[in-house]
Amino acid sequence: MTQNKNTAKTALQIAAAAVFASLVFVTTYLFTINIPATSGYFNFGEAIIYVASILFGPIAGGLAGGIGAATSDVLLGYAVFAPGTLVIKIIEGLIVGFLYLKLQKRLANRTISATIAITTGGLEMVAGYLIYEQIIGYSLTNALFEVPFNLVQMAVGLFIAIPIMHAVQRVFPQLKNWTTR
Repeated sequence: MTQNKNTAKTALQIAAAAVFASLVFVTTYLFTINIPATSGYFNFGEAIIYVASILFGPIAGGLAGGIGAATSDVLLGYAVFAPGTLVIKIIEGLIVGFLYLKLQKRLANRTISATIAITTGGLEMVAGYLIYEQIIGYSLTNALFEVPFNLVQMAVGLFIAIPIMHAVQRVFPQLKNWTTR
């Protein structure tokens, strides 16, 4: 019985990762604002990464974020960012999902748990792009110019993801604790 439960959970995580990777891609691809200093862009796919990580755990969130966002980079003409995006967004999704699971066990308030997890994962994203842009040849000044945009992207993602999380968990209450089972 336990093996069937684990198999079902793994299958659901894989399916969720695929669905959310598609949602991250579409959201990122359709809703972008260019940032001239670094040739990067601001996008709303961040919120989808957070939702996937909170509802379906770190693996689904990490894969959804990495695959969906890196695919958007390539198809939007930002292929130079794709390798960094893949790694940065996988780590971001893993952090948000893992930290949310840990905090959920200690804090009764899901909003506070999600806010802390998203802020921590989002700060990794901000730092990751700051470092990656320098690795690919941008000056520190240009890389720093993008930091406020990435912080706003994180904050907007947080403010979009929290209400979505609550709405989905109201409609599907079994998702509130499924990753901890």
